[in-house]
Amino acid sequence: MKMSKYVSFFSFIFGITAFMYILMFHTAIGKYRGDVVYLGKEHLVLVAISSLLAIVFGVFIGALLSRKIFEKHAENIMQIFNISVTVPTLAILALSMSFLGIGFLPSIVGLFIATLLPIIKNTFVGLKSVQPYILEAARGIGMSPMQILFKIEIPNALYVIFSGIRTALAINVGTTPLVFLIGGGGLGDLIFSGIDMDIMPMLLAGAITTGILAIVIDKTVYIISTLVISRGVMPENN
Repeated sequence: MKMSKYVSFFSFIFGITAFMYILMFHTAIGKYRGDVVYLGKEHLVLVAISSLLAIVFGVFIGALLSRKIFEKHAENIMQIFNISVTVPTLAILALSMSFLGIGFLPSIVGLFIATLLPIIKNTFVGLKSVQPYILEAARGIGMSPMQILFKIEIPNALYVIFSGIRTALAINVGTTPLVFLIGGGGLGDLIFSGIDMDIMPMLLAGAITTGILAIVIDKTVYIISTLVISRGVMPENN
């Protein structure tokens, strides 16, 4: 079963590569392939740094809120992080720019905030969903709270946590073009310049590449999840 998934993944990557080759060398979009490569690297750096920070902090905060000490206040605290969904992304980026100026740092901070909620929420829900009898059994054999968290709760919650990470990454990749408006660079340069100058191939070069990056990253994280998550926890194996 796993082998078929990997064959499917590499077939997908081959198909995407072939599609991009045709697009960049046999269409009007190819005129901008140098820009796509340069700005694509900027885009990936922005996504990688902001997503990594969001994963680290999101999992930590979600795990913290799932502890008994925060049991009464967890939902209220979660509402604070819900603001990142309620407030439009452009407003978050504008606020980030207001405090930190323009450029790389406010872009990372804005993307970090926009990406955080799905990871916190799924980590919290995943950890709270672990069956009580499993936790009782772990306590019964003398495991400490930290051992239970890392050896029992997190492994059992990984599927839900990875679902949150995939959602967060999709949001991040799709939001990153907007940081061009605050001097962050990335593929948004091609998209917004294409709109401003009414040059459709330029716009499509940025938009199509952004869409493909989102799909490839999502597929890659899914494959990683199949390697990391125990087969007994994966719903399709139950």
